[in-house]
Amino acid sequence: MAQPKQAPHPAPTVHSKPQGDEPVSQTQTPWSSPIKMSEPTEKSEPMKASEPIKTGFSLDTLQVPIDALLPTRAIHKGVLSSVKFKQIKDSIAEVGLIEPLSVIKAEKAQSTLTSYALLDGHLRVLALKDLGFSTVTCLLASDDESYTYNARINRLSTVQEHYMIKKAIEQGAPAEKISRALGIKVNEVKRRATLLEGLCREAIELLKDQTFATRVAVLLRRMKETRQIECVELMISANNFSVAFCEALLLATPNSMLQEVKPKVKKGITAEQILRMERELANVQGQYKLIEQSYGEDVLNLTVAKRYIGKLMERDPIKRFIKRSAPEIYEQFEAVLATGAEPAVVNLVR
Repeated sequence: MAQPKQAPHPAPTVHSKPQGDEPVSQTQTPWSSPIKMSEPTEKSEPMKASEPIKTGFSLDTLQVPIDALLPTRAIHKGVLSSVKFKQIKDSIAEVGLIEPLSVIKAEKAQSTLTSYALLDGHLRVLALKDLGFSTVTCLLASDDESYTYNARINRLSTVQEHYMIKKAIEQGAPAEKISRALGIKVNEVKRRATLLEGLCREAIELLKDQTFATRVAVLLRRMKETRQIECVELMISANNFSVAFCEALLLATPNSMLQEVKPKVKKGITAEQILRMERELANVQGQYKLIEQSYGEDVLNLTVAKRYIGKLMERDPIKRFIKRSAPEIYEQFEAVLATGAEPAVVNLVR
């Protein structure tokens, strides 16, 4: 179908479907004039003004005298001699206070000095006192609660700490300064900077959210990649990342799964015991895989059965009948009701 010829000078007239009270046609310049949006009809509801978002803190920090801070919980004396407190104190002495304290105005001031209740940062306050500080930077909170500060914390994992130290060294930070800031020895800084050398990518991915000693990485480094993955999966399943557990896994590793075959020497353990550990660990790994395949289904079946048995045993006539006619079944029912779901499932699978 032939297209109608357009006039060269006059602007075209565009016809559109009427909406509401809009005119049937309007004359526009198609390239330069903006498109006019239709107005809301009478039936549409008017838009409500959005409510302002309530912030949990004042946008400005405060410099508060340490003597004006009122603690909201008691600190055990043993904490002052802990490694954690020493690391906090060393970090503040080297790089200063990184995270401001969280405070709220006290309801009743005991003196003319404005007092603030301390919501979060009790150890930092004690460290600042020991270092001779008189004032501290604080954030003024709007709610009197301290749960959020301790529940919404992302702990720094060992792998993340490795990347942080490695990047700091690459950017020119001396290892001595890093050691003072973290409260650890210089040799430990260097070990953490090379933590992941010799570990396969899959094992690193499994360990990225875990906390473990640098010695664990050294032991895993002696194994081949497939064995590294197996051992890390076992540690995650057992929720045990201790050096002793990793050493036991290394002793139970066959020579064919080691990077370099060395005599396995452990004080108090003979060669025969090491071979027995290797066989038993292989057997345990096989049983673990079998349990892992059916664990979810077993838990679901046990939960449903336990609820059903509980309903039956609530009725005294049925309970007396089972106890009188089938005492062995009655004892099993009582054992199922008395135990939790997870231990019962493990016993059933075994």
